[in-house]
Amino acid sequence: MSIDSILDKALKGERISVEEAVRLYESNEIEKMGHVADQIMKKWHPDPVTTFVIGRNVNYTNFCDTYCKFCAFYRPPGHEEGYVLPDEVIYQKIQETLDVGGTEILMQGGTNPDLPLSYYTDLLRGIKKRFNIHMHSFSPAEIWKIVEVSGLSLEQVLTELKEAGLDSIPGGGAEILDDRIRKKISRLKGSWKDWMECMTTANKVGLHTTATMVIGFGETLEERAMHMLRVREAQDETNGFLAFISWTYQPDFTNLGGEKTSPEEYLKNVAISRIFLDNIPNFQSSWVTMGGEIGKQSLSYGCNDFGSTMIEENVVSAAGTTHKVNTNQILDLIRGAGKTPAQRNTKYEILRVFNEGDTIEKDFVMQN
Repeated sequence: MSIDSILDKALKGERISVEEAVRLYESNEIEKMGHVADQIMKKWHPDPVTTFVIGRNVNYTNFCDTYCKFCAFYRPPGHEEGYVLPDEVIYQKIQETLDVGGTEILMQGGTNPDLPLSYYTDLLRGIKKRFNIHMHSFSPAEIWKIVEVSGLSLEQVLTELKEAGLDSIPGGGAEILDDRIRKKISRLKGSWKDWMECMTTANKVGLHTTATMVIGFGETLEERAMHMLRVREAQDETNGFLAFISWTYQPDFTNLGGEKTSPEEYLKNVAISRIFLDNIPNFQSSWVTMGGEIGKQSLSYGCNDFGSTMIEENVVSAAGTTHKVNTNQILDLIRGAGKTPAQRNTKYEILRVFNEGDTIEKDFVMQN
């Protein structure tokens, strides 16, 4: 099976199979795949605009009882280096985000067994009382921990969080949606079906979500392809995923160890995911793990979005990866790819288009 026939099929709008995706992964004709992914992206987004969101990661706690082998951020419950941020510190971080034109807070932490549902609902209500900001927060693993601690159903927990002020759920914790790999790297995190049930139930109660994929854990090419199939099938059912984001496992300072995945393999994964996932409109670049230049290159491999400016980031940086850019550098990188930069909100609605020479007046450098 030639990759040309697979790529032609995708360009005609026909779905490619798991077997065909594996064939693409086996090929080293990355530029050819990137070209087709770019053409498919342009069917969704014909204008030469690349969007980004001004947002901040707020890691409200690092206490975690899931003990993922690939994570250098967490601390076990009771550890002297563990923390739960005071509400006032969280409020200050949100105010700082608003001060530089931010619109999104991605609040994530460990699976903390000592935090009841009321902690989350009180915090969300406190935030919404004080600030007009989109709360794109709490990954499926955190939500399942809240379910466990509260004794309520998944749907009840998601409904209460939404009523308290949760606006959408990020796709963190998907890693590879295959139980062989999940047992190897994060035995206590739950099955791939648990992750997906959280997302489809979130969509049912009116929360939109994103889907993610992390490569480099020693997964097979078939497992990568099955990950994408499971995301595609769920999207057929709910149409709740606004975006897909793939990045690479960062091995430094983790118990799992291993080798870093090459930029070429990352770009190949970006292209194949855009080709395979024909029902998700937006694909984000992962400059936080790959660096600005590879992030820029991904805009020719199917990505239409540069993701979040990440005013603050602590999880990836705990694994030794600290690519830092400010918003004006993001504008330069997007322009360097021949695109027009535009600020969006979490729903991918454009708030401001930056014409040539326009800059951000209030800028910052990513903190950690």
